Amino acid sequence: MTNDTLDFVTQKLLDQAKLMGADEADVIATKGQSLNVDVRQGALENADRAEGTEVGLRVLVSKRQAIVSSSDISEDTLHLMVERAIAMAKDAPEDKYAGLANVDQLTKETDLFGLEICDPAPEPSPSKLQEEAERAEASALQVSGISKVSDASASYGKYSVFMAASNGFTANYERSSHSVSCVAIAGEGSDMERDYDADIRVYQSDLRSPEEIGRTAGLRAAERLQPRRPTTGNYPVLYDERISSGLVSHFLSAINGAAIARGSSWLKDSLGKQVLPKTCRLVEDPHRLRCGASRLYDSEGLATKKREIVSNGILNEWTLDLASSRKLDMKPTANAARGVSSNPSPTNWNIELSSREDLHDNLLKEMGTGLLVTSLIGSTINANTGDYSRGASGFWVEDGQICYPVSEITIAGNLRDMLKGIILGNDAKKHLSYVVPSILVESMTLAGS
Repeated sequence: MTNDTLDFVTQKLLDQAKLMGADEADVIATKGQSLNVDVRQGALENADRAEGTEVGLRVLVSKRQAIVSSSDISEDTLHLMVERAIAMAKDAPEDKYAGLANVDQLTKETDLFGLEICDPAPEPSPSKLQEEAERAEASALQVSGISKVSDASASYGKYSVFMAASNGFTANYERSSHSVSCVAIAGEGSDMERDYDADIRVYQSDLRSPEEIGRTAGLRAAERLQPRRPTTGNYPVLYDERISSGLVSHFLSAINGAAIARGSSWLKDSLGKQVLPKTCRLVEDPHRLRCGASRLYDSEGLATKKREIVSNGILNEWTLDLASSRKLDMKPTANAARGVSSNPSPTNWNIELSSREDLHDNLLKEMGTGLLVTSLIGSTINANTGDYSRGASGFWVEDGQICYPVSEITIAGNLRDMLKGIILGNDAKKHLSYVVPSILVESMTLAGS
């Protein structure tokens, strides 16, 4: 199937929707292919290749909207999609805030080539991916204490997106991804512990070596052997860099325009107020090169831009799509994301949490005695109050030194209080969509032994 075919499909759906009574309509069509290879004990265990095409149509009739999607793009199916979408919209409740962007709101630039979000290199062969997975597995097994590797994988994906709307907006782009991952197991029987490492990049040439990934997974697993449970109490908690972005994600969920418009956010009254330490800022930059989330425009056709969400600890603005901006009587921030079967909703792109002061090179020393968290499981987050509770594992620290691994514990606090007193490390990875360093929280409740 050629790109021209999907371009034709999107235009055909728009034309039919208008002819059959839609006031407004937009279409998103995707086609993609993926290849994943798993190895075990030095031999190929599984190889999957998938290809698919999907198309989604949203129509608006008298401020009533509906969306339908299909993986079949035959002419009969396209006609049926339009019929059903129109019928569904007529029965849907009225939403006075629904609707496409005005023409003067649409981006003038739709060429994403300069963002380098698609690797021009040829698709890697299955044998190449198998070799990378085998190298990661072999490296993990060389680490002392590693008994087996439960999973070593390499994968590749590429997909194309086509968008068109009755307001005249049209755009298309391609994205690619390459990844290598490894899960290592240390110990035997009931004393086994596991951990992992992985890397995912837009360009194959940017990937860390499989040997490094395998060795890191092995070392992490071996370090977790013979865990203990520290005594219940209140302690400082250090979130390791590989999980610290979760705290930022909770914050971003709380400033999402949809949640603010519903009044269901623990930050709903915090615009213009301090939410992070005065030294901190949180920036969204959708134009970073070779980053999987980068874009010049959102799914509603609005031009994206770099914006400072938090400055000197002060919350500057919400994250808004068109609908939430209309509900709140604010300007949209060009943060709409949409799938083939979902309406647009506010979403953040590339995030960086930083400090205008020197970042700390040794947060363990800064913490003194407390908990270093490297893994989280489960989640109980109260969206209205910010109350936070999660299962955790990691390492107990005394006098700035790691003493022993810990597991089967729970950490709890309130996100509003936690975030106002954070201290940032100096280990953020610049290639990630969320550039977030290790984060030290001054005090949390630890439920242990």
